Amino acid sequence: MREASRDRLKAFLTLLPSIILIAVFVYGFIGNTIWISMTDWGGSGALAFDPQKNFIGLDNYVDLFNGFLSAGFRQDLVNAVYYSLMLLAGAIGLGMFIAILLDQKPKGEDVLRTIFLYPMSLSFIVSGTIWRWLLAPQGGVNVLPTYFGFDALDFQWTSSTKAILEFNWQNILQILIYIAAFILILVGLFLLKGDPQKAVKRWLGPGVVVGAFAWLGGSLLPQALFMEEMHGFNLATLGIIIATVWQYAGYTMALYLAGFNGISQDLRDAAMLDGASSTNYYRYVAIPMLKPITISAVIILSHISLKMFDIIFAMTGPDNAQTGHPALNMYMTTFRANDFARGAAIAIVLFLVAGTFIVPYVISQYKQRRKG
Repeated sequence: MREASRDRLKAFLTLLPSIILIAVFVYGFIGNTIWISMTDWGGSGALAFDPQKNFIGLDNYVDLFNGFLSAGFRQDLVNAVYYSLMLLAGAIGLGMFIAILLDQKPKGEDVLRTIFLYPMSLSFIVSGTIWRWLLAPQGGVNVLPTYFGFDALDFQWTSSTKAILEFNWQNILQILIYIAAFILILVGLFLLKGDPQKAVKRWLGPGVVVGAFAWLGGSLLPQALFMEEMHGFNLATLGIIIATVWQYAGYTMALYLAGFNGISQDLRDAAMLDGASSTNYYRYVAIPMLKPITISAVIILSHISLKMFDIIFAMTGPDNAQTGHPALNMYMTTFRANDFARGAAIAIVLFLVAGTFIVPYVISQYKQRRKG
């Protein structure tokens, strides 16, 4: 046997136990969850020694998205979208801003870096408990203005019932098409400077066509529900978003600071000699060079935003409809209501949402490796 073949065999045998364990305990359980989600396992006999499970296809999924009694799940799903967007914008924006400040090498940089990174070391339960006290209606942040002679605030950080940016779930299909058109146009505008013909042909043109179809033909699209059902951005989620951004801004700060420190000082000096200001250096040189770090941060934070079970549980409890999340809904449905099939369907929906963030990244990395 040739030496190369022998090495491959050794490598395969070394990896085989891990492959078997991952196949059974990761992909096997994912497959089992998918199967359970397509049954009717639940109800009074769910905890029987040999519970009855009948195959019902996609009925649980259909009920989640257009069932009369599933409005709570749909609002939780909308909340999850806002949690993700706000966490990404807040943690990446604030983390990058702090990293740029620390990249100026201020006095006490090491101490400041530790202070900003410290929240990352706390668990969501601990930080959630701290922020629940800080955002209490009769104390914490709301009484801060009284120390400066102003009236206390009365904003209900985690219990407000007001919502903004509301939309009708009946028109969810039209809204999704609008979002697809917006993404196509946004990508086209981003690529327009580098390859105008490709940007117009593959992105801008289809984006305009899809957007025009959603606008002109929106009334022809089927409605998801037979009655109006409004969802939107609940202001009660603001407190949870602030706490999460506070916890993860230090993490993105560390990523960007490591990236800035890895850029050659000669490159920075060359940019300055060419007349670039500090702002232009970061805008046109440093930040574009850290694109892989930004993509990694987006992937990691998106994944975290889908697992915000513990911080929401610590701050508002599992029964607050205004701050709900599909992960909490899954827990309540599965382990309180004993509706295992429906809980499994929610888990698979979360799994697919996580995939929309991770799969494009994996594909792009694979293509880059193929190009060498």
